[in-house]
Amino acid sequence: MSTAPRARQEAGTDPYRWLENRDSEEVLAYLQAENAYLESTLAPQHALREQLFEEIKGRIRETDLSLPTPWGDYLYYQRTTAGDEYPRHYRCARPAGASLEVDAASETLLLDPNELAAGGFLSVGAFSISPDQRRLAYSLDSSGDEIYRLFVKELDSGAIRELPFDDCDGSMTWANDSQTLFFTELDDTHRPYRLHRHRLGDDAAEAVFEEADGRFFLHCYRSSSERQLILQLGSKTTSEVWVLDADTPQAAFACLAPREEGHEYDADHGMLDGQWCWLIRSNQSGINFALYRAGEDQPQRPHWQQIRAHDAQVMLEGATLNQSAIVLALREGGLPVLEVQPQGAASYRVALPDAAYSLYVQDGLEFHSTVIRLRYEALGRPAQVRQLELASGEQQVLKQTPVEGPFDADAYESRRLWATAGDGTLVPISLVARREVFAAGQPAPLYLYGYGAYGASLDPWFSHARLSLLERGFIFAIAHVRGGGEMGEAWYRAGKLEHKQNTFDDFIACAERLIAEGLTSPARLAISGGSAGGLLIGAVLNQRPELFAAAIAEVPFVDVLNTMLNPDLPLTVTEYDEWGDPNQPEVFARLQGYAPYENVRAQAYPAILAVAGYNDSRVQYWEAAKWVARLRERKTDDNLLLLKTDLDAGHGGMSGRYQGIRDVALEYAFLLRVLDIR
Repeated sequence: MSTAPRARQEAGTDPYRWLENRDSEEVLAYLQAENAYLESTLAPQHALREQLFEEIKGRIRETDLSLPTPWGDYLYYQRTTAGDEYPRHYRCARPAGASLEVDAASETLLLDPNELAAGGFLSVGAFSISPDQRRLAYSLDSSGDEIYRLFVKELDSGAIRELPFDDCDGSMTWANDSQTLFFTELDDTHRPYRLHRHRLGDDAAEAVFEEADGRFFLHCYRSSSERQLILQLGSKTTSEVWVLDADTPQAAFACLAPREEGHEYDADHGMLDGQWCWLIRSNQSGINFALYRAGEDQPQRPHWQQIRAHDAQVMLEGATLNQSAIVLALREGGLPVLEVQPQGAASYRVALPDAAYSLYVQDGLEFHSTVIRLRYEALGRPAQVRQLELASGEQQVLKQTPVEGPFDADAYESRRLWATAGDGTLVPISLVARREVFAAGQPAPLYLYGYGAYGASLDPWFSHARLSLLERGFIFAIAHVRGGGEMGEAWYRAGKLEHKQNTFDDFIACAERLIAEGLTSPARLAISGGSAGGLLIGAVLNQRPELFAAAIAEVPFVDVLNTMLNPDLPLTVTEYDEWGDPNQPEVFARLQGYAPYENVRAQAYPAILAVAGYNDSRVQYWEAAKWVARLRERKTDDNLLLLKTDLDAGHGGMSGRYQGIRDVALEYAFLLRVLDIR
């Protein structure tokens, strides 16, 4: 197909609303026509796509063993095999001492997603071993709509039973009897709202909690101590926590602090100074959170005792608790920091080699463990799993994600720049490129990525695929714009609701700073974002299209006004605290003022590739489809405008690892074509 499809227009305020008629023959035909047009248009890049696919695949160790995790009598691990889309899950007998050596003679296959997927889409939700280690509870999504089926496998016999429950979010939490499971049901808007209790062998499940407020999500999990079950209820602004002794699953949950608008908190159970207690993170004394403790038998709010005060400069993002120490996850100066407070010893911060990085506690291991595992990576450093000795602070790299073929980490240079937004705010930018690209001092092709919503932090990460761009002379950059969480809670709040324009202004300021530094030029600048980051991309394309040569918008939230006006859609009501309720006239006007779909106008746009997932329950496929249709109608240029709809995928795209590589290869081939890079 050489001619771009043209969507028909209907009378009314939204001429492309008919594209929301899911499963209609006309809609499917249109999406298929767009897919055919994309393939026809990019046919000259077919060889390049295959080359990129082989490049990226060639850097990945296709057959590999994950780092085993010790628990009870076993080591648990995953193994990938060349040609397979998914890793297989195994366990073996735990060796004596601290050894992590896999015993092949006692190895047992627990789950094989390759067999379950049968070549189609598959997402494994829960993967939960019972406390007695005799059963595996797991959940599967076979379409990408994030609705899961629930299963329990008897590990001694291999017998599998499917639990007869529908509309589940995929979570499964064991009580300590290894017989009782808690799982969560979704409502009609795809919100986790009802908690069920099920005893194996029973035909039914008992509803034990239901959340009526459409802004609140419900989540159940085990405490670090394994002695308590925690029911977390949360909106974007408010929390409520209920707890239950894991040894008495038939009892009722008890509330720690009844919800109070604006009060956010979470809790964990463990041991401090030899005493079982609750550890509570709360914003009751300031937006960056403080830390409290409470006795095991008196966890309610009046009994909370502050053990770490609020700090206006440092965000307390979370805490990991075990018998040996508390590990605090902090955010300071735009970077993650881990502060360790060993029992009976002085606290310290984890030392790291890079100036900009990603760092978090990957695994607290068993509650009595004297070590924990950290995940650490940087733009030019592959991900490492590091073992941290809690008492001493000594670190050991247990595993580094391998990069096959020629790779020299020292060939790449990471930098950090600051852009100045229109209101004077300094916005951080993380960059990486080959050293000679920076040294040349000439404008280079640059790939700028952004998100800026929900308080999520885009800490620098390593990518095997990205090397294909860096080796072709690209600079990769992350714009840490307001609306994200990189600079703390105030940074998030300054990019939401009535302040959302700050997110777009920050991204534009980052682009302008990169151009002013001589690192790139508008003719060589590509931008990308997904989901809420796709909204960011759509907005800046309307506001400053001349700054960019190409844009990739993945599952983009570009029809924000119409979506937020429809409370029957998944997640809409829960999103009022992030975007606002457009049933209020001032909010309607605000959303209308920046919504990408509403503001497409007759002007030149850069080349655009939009990607949607037909089964996406978070950002409906039609948002990208309607946006592209309106762009085709109104834009005044002849630049590429392509829509790719994954008809068998959801929000995260195709599920298999090779499928994912092919998706990246297509996007990179698009960029190389637009920027005329061979």
